Amino acid sequence: MSFEKASDEQLVRFALDGDEDAFTTLVRRYQRRLTAFLSQLVGDVELARELSQEAFIRAWSALERFDPKYRFSTWLFRIGHNLGIDHLRRRRLKTVALHRTDREGDEVELVVEDTTKDPLGHFENTELAGSLKGAIEELTAEYRELVLLRHFGCLSYQEIAEFKQMPLGTVKNKLFRAHTVLRKALAAFL
Repeated sequence: MSFEKASDEQLVRFALDGDEDAFTTLVRRYQRRLTAFLSQLVGDVELARELSQEAFIRAWSALERFDPKYRFSTWLFRIGHNLGIDHLRRRRLKTVALHRTDREGDEVELVVEDTTKDPLGHFENTELAGSLKGAIEELTAEYRELVLLRHFGCLSYQEIAEFKQMPLGTVKNKLFRAHTVLRKALAAFL
């Protein structure tokens, strides 16, 4: 049976009835978007792929707890977002200063360079990409997350409103403000 034209809600019902192909269709439908969003969140494409897979595994395991009054995409992105944030917290917690004693008995701090990519680090190193990256990083954390959800997660305004649990008008307003800031920052390129 082909599920390509079925709605997310229909696919969830079929999956709950035991049809794994229905859930596979949901995975195909959202995997690229979720991975793109997570890549921007954690700054590493390979890690984003792993987190995306984990998000789908958790969604499958908890599917019976999915509340159909919300969109599946919103629920899935919340799972992925939480996994990404948890990873970032753990990574920060693992950052420790390393000390050793040299031959003379003096304590020396070892500096270990963080080789993980920063958010948007996979863009080509062009002037525009660098400016866009800088402009997005300069946004407030809330605006930055909304921009990432909209443009890298490809979520609709309504999906973002559900995901962030804020009124639709507020999401539109905040994204408008974020886009205005970005336009001003990139005026030289436009």
